[in-house]
Amino acid sequence: MNYKPDTLFYGSSSIRQWTSLASDFKNLQPVNLGFGGSTLAACAWFFNRVTDGYQPDRIIVYAGDNDLADGRHPQEVAISFEYLAKRVKERYSQIPCYFVSLKPSIARWGLVEQFKYTNELIAADIKNNHQNWHWVDIFTPMLNNDGKPDPGLFIADGLHLNEKGYQLWSSILHNALNLK
Repeated sequence: MNYKPDTLFYGSSSIRQWTSLASDFKNLQPVNLGFGGSTLAACAWFFNRVTDGYQPDRIIVYAGDNDLADGRHPQEVAISFEYLAKRVKERYSQIPCYFVSLKPSIARWGLVEQFKYTNELIAADIKNNHQNWHWVDIFTPMLNNDGKPDPGLFIADGLHLNEKGYQLWSSILHNALNLK
């Protein structure tokens, strides 16, 4: 195998279903390690197993959405983030890591306050405790002028992203990573 991934994209189905990921980030030599239905708790728990054999330059994570939908509290999701950050540090020391905020979705709009609070908790934790982690806000850019999730970014289930949604994420991440 001649392909050495430099960037691990890790998380839930929002990562797994990103079919244009390889072309969107070709200069970063990405690998898609998303697994459908995963929670941030599961991402933390399975981190060592899923990332075994990889020596990335950076990690990009999206997860937490399913935790709240499963009935977990924002504080529990924040604890799962702490556990994941610990696992990353143990395995890869201080490589740059990017946590993509929980997204607003049509399907889970009833939980919006929990999503916002979870985002606040994790963003504050990153700012105060994790110098190598970077917060990437995709929540705000995914809202329309009415402050609701932009339906033009989602497939019919109102939860997963369409091509336009992934183009937005790609643009936001390119800015966060200082890519052209």
